Amino acid sequence: MKLRKVTAASAAVIVLALTATACGGDDSKDSGSSSGGGGDKIKIGIKYDQPGLGLKKPDGSFSGFDVDVATYVAKELGYEADQIEWVETKSADRENALARGDVKFIAATYSITDERKEKVDFAGPYLLAHQDLLVKKDSDITEATDLNDKKLCSVTGSTSAQNVKKDFAPKAQLKQVGTYSECVAALQSGAVDALTTDDSILAGFAAQEQYAGKFKLAGLKLSNENYGIGVKKGDTETTDKINAALEKMVGDKAWDKAVEANFGPAEYNNEPAPKIGNIVK
Repeated sequence: MKLRKVTAASAAVIVLALTATACGGDDSKDSGSSSGGGGDKIKIGIKYDQPGLGLKKPDGSFSGFDVDVATYVAKELGYEADQIEWVETKSADRENALARGDVKFIAATYSITDERKEKVDFAGPYLLAHQDLLVKKDSDITEATDLNDKKLCSVTGSTSAQNVKKDFAPKAQLKQVGTYSECVAALQSGAVDALTTDDSILAGFAAQEQYAGKFKLAGLKLSNENYGIGVKKGDTETTDKINAALEKMVGDKAWDKAVEANFGPAEYNNEPAPKIGNIVK
């Protein structure tokens, strides 16, 4: 009889413990978000210094095409805008940020390449851009070959400057810095002769009020840049969900609205929305 009372008491303790666990829920979360969506927060990697694409404004808010795309995708994954934690991911650290689990996904002018696909998975593409040059309004640089013996600026970790030097101007003097904002400042001061990266990024800078009328795009299509959303290698579930979200964004015209809102003021002649998995070489 005594043994039976102990067993009953133990059972009561177990029931109470299970009830408390069920009521309290599971507080554990991974650093990016819960894989199924709907967690308290989701961390998304973006650029902080790219007007028209990913920009952190003085009031702490964020704007740009990448921001709009990522916000739409996050909603499809189960997260409202106020559940997003934006994380700055510079070009040189994007693969590492995904591998470490710092973010759930990255939408940061992230061109899909075979080399990068060895380290991360990509959803998309969601935008086709082209490498171009930004020069001063009165510059005589009209072709990439004109950059021989000229100073060319780009961002550390980006392939743009190396592409120019390898394919068009082997004598170009490369200057690599941490952000595109530094390149634009160097171009304005005359420390460099040109800035190279994607035309979408360059158009955003050229359209800023403080640079109005000072710069121009050379209008060259030196490469095709298929922007994808980076996901941790092997996370096919998230990749598939993002692809579905991107298809929905194009289908309901939210993609077109985001393009007009972010690139319209710069008169950027964007390509049509690419099809998922269609990589233009």
